[in-house]
Amino acid sequence: MAHFNYLPQEVQDELRATANAIVAPGKGILAADESTGTMGKRLEGIGATNDEETRRVYRQLLFSSDAEANNYISGVILFHETLYQKDDSGTLFSEVLKKRGIIPGIKVDKGVVTLLGTNDESTTQGLDDLQKRCDQYYKDGCRFAKWRCVLKIRDNEPSPLAILENANVLARYASICQQSKLVPIVEPEILPDGDHDLERCQKVTEKVLAAVYKALSDHNVYLEGTLLKPNMVTPGQSCSKKYSPQDVARATVQALQRTVPAAVPGVVFLSGGQSEEEASVHLSAINQYPGKKPWALTFSYGRALQASALKAWAGKPDQIKAGQQELLKRAKANGLASQGKYTAGSIPSLASAKTNFVAQHSY
Repeated sequence: MAHFNYLPQEVQDELRATANAIVAPGKGILAADESTGTMGKRLEGIGATNDEETRRVYRQLLFSSDAEANNYISGVILFHETLYQKDDSGTLFSEVLKKRGIIPGIKVDKGVVTLLGTNDESTTQGLDDLQKRCDQYYKDGCRFAKWRCVLKIRDNEPSPLAILENANVLARYASICQQSKLVPIVEPEILPDGDHDLERCQKVTEKVLAAVYKALSDHNVYLEGTLLKPNMVTPGQSCSKKYSPQDVARATVQALQRTVPAAVPGVVFLSGGQSEEEASVHLSAINQYPGKKPWALTFSYGRALQASALKAWAGKPDQIKAGQQELLKRAKANGLASQGKYTAGSIPSLASAKTNFVAQHSY
């Protein structure tokens, strides 16, 4: 049997403690790692200009919301620019979050690129200088990282090549992060685009997750110090058949049971273009579903935590409080949902019913 070099025990302990803190009961992640381009689209939607100061003011709105939000938000994924921005009093955002007991994280991938020889499938770039960047991010206060891979469901896709390549990229990223003491959030997102049914999404999700965990094992990644950020198993956006939240819950939990080792501390779902309300209802149904669930099942939402907040704020200085109140509503709804305690419609917010779906979504 070959000799392996594993992470030192104290690094394993630190990674495990961080991962467990992120998925503490009733808590989840606010994904605020939108790139400058994506942030531009969000700001355009409310008639605000996309400049560094507007982005700073908006992120400050999110990070300085009512102290009650600390009960529901355990971590925030930051974009590179945001990590080095400060609030009005000159305090770095990472410090603002830490003082609230919220763990700062960072998006480290450098975007999706086309995979040659496929029908417009993709892989994710950014491995080259990743170790150096992760070391620096750790020094600058981050304790976890995120890397997104994207797969599509179509007639003959995802292809075996796309599944294998993205699994390996995620595993390599995860092993680099762990050497820098950052907990890797492993995100193989299967896009909701298409007219496929729930069963097809479940089977594809199972194949993709099985490949990801095989790769993580091959790369000697320490599973107790990782988190998974998958899509929920949902029908394609253009599927004519309607499914209940209980159907989504069953398909999602089954897919995880068949593929995700019990050593993984938690699963932090992406909202994948669901409306704020759908994302909360589905998460609650998943937690209510009977059966073996050895991992925490919670959220890492961007649009499903921010849509109402953005709409209420609308770029206006006198509407900051209104934006923060909307964020708090969704944070509370998802905190409850992560414990299976959210009642549909019980926490209405400004844009809760509006779909957040964007075709072929990129960050």
